[in-house]
Amino acid sequence: MAQVKITDTILRDAHQSQAATRMRIEEMLPVCEMLDKVGFYSLECWGGATFDSCLRFLHEDPWERLRQLRKALPNTKLQMLLRGQNILGYKHYADDVVDYFVKKSIDNGIDIIRTFDALNDLRNMETAVKATKKYGGTAEVAMSYTTSPVHTEEYFVNLAKGIEDMGADLICIKDMAGLLLPYNAYSLIRKLKENTGLPIVLHTHNTAGTGAMTVLKAIEAGVDVVDTALSPLGSGTSQPVTESIVATLAGTEYDTGFDQDLLAQIAEHFRGVAARLTKDGWRDPDKVLSVNAKALQYQVPGGMLSNLIGQLKQANAMDKYYDVLEEVPRVRADFGYPPLVTPTSQIVGTQAVMNVLGGERYKMVTKESKGLLKGEYGRLPAPVNEEVRRKCIGDEKVIAHRPADDIAPELDKYREEMKQYMEQEEDVLSYALFPQVATKFFQWRQAQKLQADPAAFDKQDGTMPV
Repeated sequence: MAQVKITDTILRDAHQSQAATRMRIEEMLPVCEMLDKVGFYSLECWGGATFDSCLRFLHEDPWERLRQLRKALPNTKLQMLLRGQNILGYKHYADDVVDYFVKKSIDNGIDIIRTFDALNDLRNMETAVKATKKYGGTAEVAMSYTTSPVHTEEYFVNLAKGIEDMGADLICIKDMAGLLLPYNAYSLIRKLKENTGLPIVLHTHNTAGTGAMTVLKAIEAGVDVVDTALSPLGSGTSQPVTESIVATLAGTEYDTGFDQDLLAQIAEHFRGVAARLTKDGWRDPDKVLSVNAKALQYQVPGGMLSNLIGQLKQANAMDKYYDVLEEVPRVRADFGYPPLVTPTSQIVGTQAVMNVLGGERYKMVTKESKGLLKGEYGRLPAPVNEEVRRKCIGDEKVIAHRPADDIAPELDKYREEMKQYMEQEEDVLSYALFPQVATKFFQWRQAQKLQADPAAFDKQDGTMPV
């Protein structure tokens, strides 16, 4: 039997992709007992944008969320998404912060850490992968999938070999924009199977309407694990639908063995959650469920498209929409074909808008564009357009080493800065990633405790006792 394993993303990427990551822990816990019985390979429930969203919008401690999920799901592996040296923030952090973050994630209940880097620069993932192994986690290393003259099948096979040499336990094809087409998936997975000895995982989105077909061809090619999302928050900008894939495979050699009645009961619960997210304005069914085949044409992920539209509306220049869409691939080529995922999608997209609205290409250049061209984000997949580089950064030195080599240890500095708020060791990591947002959350948390128990408050310096 070639039974396929399934990771469900309902607790993380499904609501990140469809509802701005606004699902709350109290909407997850009532159904955890049923989720735990399904037999999923893992549940993706943490990392990505959940950490930021918990602190910034939901008044939740992300670490406490993880502990509650761990307790409620004793039989299922819990999985998170990590941006390598960026952790869950938007810049590179020192190695001591990355190491400690991975340790605490595993201590609090994470089993599998899926690590990726926007440029597929393995040097930006080394510290996170070593730490995952050191602290007893499963290291799943992702290749950010994209298409370009340099992103050939051979490129991804060589990248996979590098990932295997790095000590990964699994290799993930992370198709964040839904660009991997069914027959290409079949061919790539067969090649990866021939050239590496590691299990292969496929993560895709149904943005362009091809996701479920891609998953099916991947399964036929021998993929080991596929990501799907339960139907209330599945399909469209999210992952292909769990129940549909399970029903398709039932009675075949790939049968998951899942109880479809149980899945239907769980979906019933999340239908209520999806309705709440829609009512509160976080989920627009028309937008998140419509097929956007333009993603294939311009290689622009859904989130990046809405970002471009927002910038053009602000500049009162919606008439330039198609000019900007055509400029995106040109900027991407000039910048050495980075995959378009956070943060490179924002950098390339913003630069394309400026090139079109400025009337002259690279007349105005963002700090981030300069950083990308200087090597501050890591090694670009292909040589850049040197003429463009000169125009943007002149004779400034381009770094060839791992960017994090320039960052001195930071953990003690962060600990000193936020010591008045420390209630648990993990707080220093929340602060390191989002200093202003975490500080506001800590102050809110203190105010809640003061309301609940005024006697617990230290009157002298206005802080909670540790």
